[in-house]
Amino acid sequence: MKRFLTLVFAGFAAASAGAAPVALDATKLRLASANAIVLDAGDGQPVYAKAADEVTPIASLTKLMTAMVVLDANLPGDEALEIDVDDFDFLKGTRSRLRMGATLTRDEMLRLALMASENRAAHALARNYPGGTPAFVAAMNAKAAALGMTRTRYEDPTGLSPRNVSTASDLARLVRAAADYPLIRDYSTTPAHYVDVQPTGQTLGFSNSNALVKKGEWDIQLQKTGYIREAGRCVVMLVTIASRPMVIVLLDSIGKLARLSDAERVRYWLETGEALPPPVVKKAVAKSVPKAATKRAPVRVKYPNGTKARRR
Repeated sequence: MKRFLTLVFAGFAAASAGAAPVALDATKLRLASANAIVLDAGDGQPVYAKAADEVTPIASLTKLMTAMVVLDANLPGDEALEIDVDDFDFLKGTRSRLRMGATLTRDEMLRLALMASENRAAHALARNYPGGTPAFVAAMNAKAAALGMTRTRYEDPTGLSPRNVSTASDLARLVRAAADYPLIRDYSTTPAHYVDVQPTGQTLGFSNSNALVKKGEWDIQLQKTGYIREAGRCVVMLVTIASRPMVIVLLDSIGKLARLSDAERVRYWLETGEALPPPVVKKAVAKSVPKAATKRAPVRVKYPNGTKARRR
């Protein structure tokens, strides 16, 4: 089977033959993310890197590897999996609407883990792997080694552990490998999804954790977000920008919107070769108040004869 990225890049090459590429000056791209890499998904060549080989916690970006290990096992997608107390987060204390006893199919658990970064769903997938969670984590590390992710280490399937570490360069390899799985591309870019939770029959709605998925001007083929305190705000994406398939990895951004702002900067730079102009801030204009509408506090005046009077 031909690689998905090879087909995408071949299509781009045919469509843009003869087009002059935008000259890219890396000094014009200034990002708030501590670690970053932008590379051409077709040939794997980076066009920008910032501390890309520095090892750092990766939070829920972990779930891309979780998804690959689940799919590699060829387990039945329609098998019902039940949330157990072992799936609860006693490390960070994160919440979930998948309560004790909630049952969904393996495919639904996988979709929620990817699109909504559902931690209990991700852990249930690992717990129901042959050999349980320990065997699953071992498979994650073996897969990372096979992909050449030499600075990557996994200790849990959710990313809640700060000991799940990698580099921007390794994660770019992960994104390119994950793009070969149609379900990962589909599930990770689902804007919103409803599930019927058994045995109660309750319907729950989930939204994508990446706000850019809902923005019409972005062409995202694969994505995953992540956050824990030790990792900061993170995002990885396979996107088409200026008719080119690009991998964007942004790690350790401070603030909820920093990673999204950095993504916008990357896109503008790839499209124009220039730095994204700062937003225009409109100054508030003070409204003039008619004199008749103004009021002055009364002033008491004391005259030499002792009388008092008020004047305004």
